[in-house]
Amino acid sequence: MCARFTARWLVPTFVAATLAFPAGNPLLSATPEFHHGRPDLQPSAPPDERVFGTWQLNVARSRFAPGPPYKNQIRVYERHENGVKATIKTTYSDGHTTDVEYSADYDSLEYPVTGSPDYDSIKLKKVDTHTAEAVLGHAGKQFATARRTISEDGKTMTIVVNVDFAGSQVHNVMVYDRQ
Repeated sequence: MCARFTARWLVPTFVAATLAFPAGNPLLSATPEFHHGRPDLQPSAPPDERVFGTWQLNVARSRFAPGPPYKNQIRVYERHENGVKATIKTTYSDGHTTDVEYSADYDSLEYPVTGSPDYDSIKLKKVDTHTAEAVLGHAGKQFATARRTISEDGKTMTIVVNVDFAGSQVHNVMVYDRQ
Protein backbone atom coordinates (compact mmCIF):
# COMPACT_ATOMS: atom_id res chain seq x y z
CA MET A 1 0.00 0.00 0.00
CA CYS A 2 1.54 3.32 -0.96
CA ALA A 3 2.00 6.16 1.54
CA ARG A 4 -0.41 8.49 -0.27
CA PHE A 5 -3.16 5.86 -0.26
CA THR A 6 -2.53 5.11 3.40
CA ALA A 7 -2.56 8.76 4.43
CA ARG A 8 -5.77 9.42 2.54
CA TRP A 9 -7.69 6.43 3.89
CA LEU A 10 -6.34 5.43 7.26
CA VAL A 11 -5.14 8.66 8.82
CA PRO A 12 -8.59 10.19 9.31
CA THR A 13 -9.86 6.96 10.88
CA PHE A 14 -7.11 6.77 13.41
CA VAL A 15 -7.12 10.47 14.20
CA ALA A 16 -10.80 10.42 14.83
CA ALA A 17 -10.38 7.45 17.10
CA THR A 18 -7.84 9.22 19.18
CA LEU A 19 -10.02 12.16 19.92
CA ALA A 20 -12.52 10.13 21.80
CA PHE A 21 -10.42 10.45 24.90
CA PRO A 22 -8.40 13.54 25.59
CA ALA A 23 -5.13 13.98 27.47
CA GLY A 24 -1.64 14.70 26.45
CA ASN A 25 1.15 16.90 25.37
CA PRO A 26 0.77 17.73 21.69
CA LEU A 27 4.30 16.55 20.99
CA LEU A 28 5.26 12.90 20.88
CA SER A 29 8.53 11.85 22.43
CA ALA A 30 11.35 10.50 20.28
CA THR A 31 10.88 7.10 21.88
CA PRO A 32 7.34 6.05 22.76
CA GLU A 33 6.91 5.30 26.44
CA PHE A 34 3.63 3.50 26.83
CA HIS A 35 1.68 3.84 30.06
CA HIS A 36 0.51 0.46 31.30
CA GLY A 37 -1.62 1.21 34.33
CA ARG A 38 1.12 3.03 36.28
CA PRO A 39 -0.73 5.35 38.67
CA ASP A 40 2.59 6.86 39.82
CA LEU A 41 3.06 8.79 36.57
CA GLN A 42 0.58 11.61 36.03
CA PRO A 43 -2.95 11.97 37.36
CA SER A 44 -5.65 11.20 34.86
CA ALA A 45 -8.27 13.82 34.00
CA PRO A 46 -11.83 12.54 34.25
CA PRO A 47 -13.32 11.40 30.93
CA ASP A 48 -16.06 13.39 29.25
CA GLU A 49 -19.07 11.22 30.08
CA ARG A 50 -20.92 12.42 26.96
CA VAL A 51 -18.45 10.66 24.65
CA PHE A 52 -19.45 7.20 25.90
CA GLY A 53 -21.75 5.32 23.56
CA THR A 54 -22.11 4.64 19.84
CA TRP A 55 -21.61 7.30 17.15
CA GLN A 56 -22.54 7.00 13.45
CA LEU A 57 -20.77 9.08 10.79
CA ASN A 58 -23.15 11.46 9.01
CA VAL A 59 -21.52 11.42 5.56
CA ALA A 60 -23.85 14.13 4.17
CA ARG A 61 -22.74 16.64 6.83
CA SER A 62 -19.02 15.72 6.67
CA ARG A 63 -16.26 17.05 4.38
CA PHE A 64 -13.27 15.00 3.20
CA ALA A 65 -10.31 16.77 1.58
CA PRO A 66 -9.07 15.00 -0.34
CA GLY A 67 -11.96 12.63 -0.88
CA PRO A 68 -13.61 10.33 -1.38
CA PRO A 69 -15.63 10.09 1.85
CA TYR A 70 -16.07 6.90 3.82
CA LYS A 71 -19.11 4.77 3.08
CA ASN A 72 -19.64 4.24 6.79
CA GLN A 73 -17.97 4.61 10.15
CA ILE A 74 -19.18 3.55 13.58
CA ARG A 75 -17.37 4.53 16.76
CA VAL A 76 -18.00 2.91 20.13
CA TYR A 77 -16.55 4.52 23.25
CA GLU A 78 -16.67 2.60 26.54
CA ARG A 79 -15.44 3.28 30.06
CA HIS A 80 -12.09 1.65 30.78
CA GLU A 81 -10.41 2.09 34.18
CA ASN A 82 -9.71 5.85 34.40
CA GLY A 83 -10.21 6.47 30.70
CA VAL A 84 -11.79 5.05 27.60
CA LYS A 85 -11.71 2.12 25.22
CA ALA A 86 -12.37 3.13 21.60
CA THR A 87 -13.39 0.84 18.75
CA ILE A 88 -13.68 2.39 15.28
CA LYS A 89 -15.05 0.36 12.37
CA THR A 90 -14.68 2.04 8.98
CA THR A 91 -15.89 1.05 5.51
CA TYR A 92 -14.06 2.97 2.79
CA SER A 93 -15.42 4.00 -0.60
CA ASP A 94 -13.68 1.04 -2.27
CA GLY A 95 -15.33 -1.40 0.17
CA HIS A 96 -12.32 -2.35 2.32
CA THR A 97 -12.70 -2.10 6.09
CA THR A 98 -10.55 -1.41 9.15
CA ASP A 99 -11.04 -2.03 12.86
CA VAL A 100 -8.93 0.30 15.03
CA GLU A 101 -8.83 -0.03 18.82
CA TYR A 102 -7.13 1.58 21.78
CA SER A 103 -7.56 2.15 25.50
CA ALA A 104 -6.24 5.39 26.96
CA ASP A 105 -6.45 7.71 29.93
CA TYR A 106 -6.50 11.50 29.97
CA ASP A 107 -2.98 11.62 31.42
CA SER A 108 -0.69 13.06 28.73
CA LEU A 109 0.99 9.73 28.02
CA GLU A 110 1.27 7.62 24.88
CA TYR A 111 -0.88 4.53 24.50
CA PRO A 112 -0.61 1.78 21.89
CA VAL A 113 -3.09 1.48 19.02
CA THR A 114 -4.05 -1.75 17.24
CA GLY A 115 -5.63 -2.32 13.85
CA SER A 116 -3.79 0.46 12.01
CA PRO A 117 -0.73 -0.24 9.86
CA ASP A 118 0.15 3.46 10.02
CA TYR A 119 -0.23 4.48 13.68
CA ASP A 120 1.10 2.85 16.76
CA SER A 121 0.43 5.43 19.46
CA ILE A 122 -1.90 8.20 20.58
CA LYS A 123 -1.73 11.03 23.10
CA LEU A 124 -4.86 12.74 24.31
CA LYS A 125 -5.55 16.07 25.96
CA LYS A 126 -8.76 17.41 27.43
CA VAL A 127 -9.17 21.04 26.36
CA ASP A 128 -12.47 21.83 28.09
CA THR A 129 -15.75 20.12 28.95
CA HIS A 130 -16.72 19.81 25.27
CA THR A 131 -13.37 19.56 23.47
CA ALA A 132 -10.45 17.14 23.25
CA GLU A 133 -7.27 17.09 21.18
CA ALA A 134 -5.19 14.15 20.04
CA VAL A 135 -1.80 13.57 18.48
CA LEU A 136 -1.22 10.38 16.51
CA GLY A 137 2.23 8.94 16.24
CA HIS A 138 4.22 6.31 14.46
CA ALA A 139 7.69 5.20 15.55
CA GLY A 140 7.88 8.13 17.97
CA LYS A 141 7.05 10.85 15.45
CA GLN A 142 3.96 13.02 15.16
CA PHE A 143 1.82 12.05 12.20
CA ALA A 144 -1.53 13.79 12.61
CA THR A 145 -3.60 15.96 14.92
CA ALA A 146 -7.30 15.95 15.61
CA ARG A 147 -9.80 18.01 17.57
CA ARG A 148 -13.08 16.53 18.80
CA THR A 149 -16.00 18.62 20.00
CA ILE A 150 -19.28 17.34 21.40
CA SER A 151 -22.32 19.58 21.08
CA GLU A 152 -23.94 21.13 24.14
CA ASP A 153 -26.90 18.72 23.88
CA GLY A 154 -24.58 15.70 23.50
CA LYS A 155 -26.19 14.52 20.26
CA THR A 156 -23.49 15.56 17.75
CA MET A 157 -19.75 14.96 17.72
CA THR A 158 -17.44 16.76 15.26
CA ILE A 159 -13.87 15.64 14.62
CA VAL A 160 -11.46 17.80 12.60
CA VAL A 161 -8.43 15.88 11.32
CA ASN A 162 -5.24 17.42 9.95
CA VAL A 163 -2.45 15.35 8.42
CA ASP A 164 0.71 16.32 6.60
CA PHE A 165 2.43 13.13 5.48
CA ALA A 166 5.04 12.80 2.76
CA GLY A 167 3.65 15.83 0.96
CA SER A 168 0.04 14.64 1.16
CA GLN A 169 -2.29 16.81 3.19
CA VAL A 170 -5.59 15.75 4.67
CA HIS A 171 -8.17 18.07 6.22
CA ASN A 172 -11.37 16.27 7.14
CA VAL A 173 -14.35 17.55 9.11
CA MET A 174 -16.33 14.51 10.21
CA VAL A 175 -19.75 14.86 11.87
CA TYR A 176 -21.25 12.02 13.93
CA ASP A 177 -24.73 11.44 15.32
CA ARG A 178 -25.27 9.68 18.65
CA GLN A 179 -27.06 6.37 18.20
